[in-house]
Amino acid sequence: MQTTLRRLGLAVSLLAFTTQCATTSETENPNNRALPTTAAPVTAAPAPAADATTAAVTPAPEATAPPTAASAAPAEKRLTAADYKAQVKSADIRLKTMPKDSKALLRRAKAHSQLKNYTLAMADYNAVLKLEPTNAEAYFNRGLTRLRLDQYTPAIADFSKSLRYNPNDKEAFFSRGVARLQMANYRGAIPDFTRALAVDSLYADAYEYRGISYASLYKPKEARRDLEKAVKLNPAAAKSLRKYAKN
Repeated sequence: MQTTLRRLGLAVSLLAFTTQCATTSETENPNNRALPTTAAPVTAAPAPAADATTAAVTPAPEATAPPTAASAAPAEKRLTAADYKAQVKSADIRLKTMPKDSKALLRRAKAHSQLKNYTLAMADYNAVLKLEPTNAEAYFNRGLTRLRLDQYTPAIADFSKSLRYNPNDKEAFFSRGVARLQMANYRGAIPDFTRALAVDSLYADAYEYRGISYASLYKPKEARRDLEKAVKLNPAAAKSLRKYAKN
């Protein structure tokens, strides 16, 4: 993604379709907040005879890795399962004496999520939000966990709550767009990707996924425009350009 983010390389599938577009990995920023990036694209169905703008794209079974971004992010050390287990252990020690330490709960929740211990992660996120009901980071990361659990409607609600308290978060806009795209709500996804781009005009993943959304709504000019822009920012998006940009 962008230079402020660190790659984590999670094996999570936010969008699962037969064809894989530009590969990306989940990232986090300096405060250890996990952030998503792009995933595999949708496969557009044959254009219908009438009202093509409302046509839905049919997803295939889950088969791809999570979104990643190749932009200008510097190479940094990937955290391992052992690192996340160490974070859980450290948080456990802290919470024995300070059971209401929201920072320790949040740190443990994110580590659990990285380890795919989603039930434990959700319990910790819920505990954080009980203590701090306006914690945008907790809503955002709980939304990501819900994406991994295919709970798209609750994930959208969490991203919306995150944006209520952090209204300029491009990652929350993008992630909400991903959830809507996964539900084949392409019309709803496009404004979210657009708002992410309003915050960061160089957000390659948002261009790519908005382009795929336009292609899914049979708007080839808009799709090509966005996908070409995505390729300029992230050459790995060329796969999506070749597949979804129609003449």
